Amino acid sequence: MLEMALIENIQRENLNAIEIALSYQRLLTECKLKQEQLGERVGKNRTTVNNYLRLLKLPPDIQAAIRDKKISMGHARALVTIEDVDKQLAIFNNIIVQDLSVRKVEELVRQLGKSELSKISREPAGIGREIMDLQTKLTSHFGSKIQIRSDGKKGEIKIPFVSVDDLNRILEILEI
Repeated sequence: MLEMALIENIQRENLNAIEIALSYQRLLTECKLKQEQLGERVGKNRTTVNNYLRLLKLPPDIQAAIRDKKISMGHARALVTIEDVDKQLAIFNNIIVQDLSVRKVEELVRQLGKSELSKISREPAGIGREIMDLQTKLTSHFGSKIQIRSDGKKGEIKIPFVSVDDLNRILEILEI
């Protein structure tokens, strides 16, 4: 019954990639399925199932970003190929700060594999942490999900609103 409920949940709901991976993991462990059997039951091939499961090897910060749709599964699939967690996090910070495309991330990962680390400077990662902290503070302050993008020299801050009332609330906070 658990197996049927989990499979139905995976197929019916609009789950994010981490929720799907966790459901797949539960099916494998609690229902004693193999990846091939699981793939057959959910209508996916074994490679797809494996790609979802690999996401669970990523650090919690990156998993949270996938869950919160800050990065795509394509970004995550590129990151998961890197064994060093610090390097994963450095590239992750660059993705957030510089709003990198999946293609650009794949290129960085290939360069990393060739030991060409010059594209991943330590400075943007440090700036990335500061900006992420500031982004969190501003999100808390405004009660809206604030986005900050920066290349280290210039950038932008986006404050979204969902209605005129919400815009007025934000303007009050800004004392405008």
